[in-house]
Amino acid sequence: MELVSIGEFSRLSRLSAKALRLYDELGLLVPARVDAETGYRWYSAGQLERAGLVAALRRIGIPLARVKELLALDPAAAAEEIRAHWAGTEAEHAARRRVVGGLVERLHEEESEMDEVEVRDVPARSVVGMVRRVRQEELVPTGRELFIHRLRGGGVARVDGIAGAPFMIYHGEVGGDSDGPVEWCWPVPDDGAEEVAARFPDLTVRREAAHQEAFIRQGAAGRWDSAAQAEQALRSLAAWVVREGREPAGALRMVLVPNAGGERTGPDGEFAVPLR
Repeated sequence: MELVSIGEFSRLSRLSAKALRLYDELGLLVPARVDAETGYRWYSAGQLERAGLVAALRRIGIPLARVKELLALDPAAAAEEIRAHWAGTEAEHAARRRVVGGLVERLHEEESEMDEVEVRDVPARSVVGMVRRVRQEELVPTGRELFIHRLRGGGVARVDGIAGAPFMIYHGEVGGDSDGPVEWCWPVPDDGAEEVAARFPDLTVRREAAHQEAFIRQGAAGRWDSAAQAEQALRSLAAWVVREGREPAGALRMVLVPNAGGERTGPDGEFAVPLR
């Protein structure tokens, strides 16, 4: 049997010497002979067919460990496995194609779909509140317990106007796998802050400096119509901050503004970002 050197076999198979050494180590393409003294590899011409098969399987994205398993099968079974692999690959490509199409369409439409961002002045104020780690489903019950049952139910006064609207600060993402933390804040008159602190020792009282905040009004009273609508508002807010060259002074907020519907619909939720 005539043997050729690894260099010559590399040329014939169009596989690099590095790849041939790796395939040898993994048992995919073992040389016909290895020199005991030098460790030099020699291949037979009959191994070119197997080399081409390994190369083809790698070109279609089959992992090396899976290549070894396929080479151990009879041709019919291997063909069926390759057919199944490629069907899965095409389905994945189709899914990615749809994602790319959606991204391109969204980016083209994003400018026209931007929600209107406004800016308002917020005076210095005292704020009573608490910080908790919560999941998405715990947000509303936790806020209701603090804002409605404890503070409003306990007769705690609020600052007049928009500066007195309760708000939540998202110090971290809240979702199925993330739990914030979130800070619930209730603005109170300066002269009553210490009294509130004494009545509710588990809450904190802090002073918030005067600042501006960029915000987006809610389209309909009560709540955002969908998660997609809320996400669009957040994108618009972030894009505005970058476009206007403003620097955020803190994390994202949800300001709970009383509306004409009162308790029947709940407050309007305005996304806001404090600005420097």
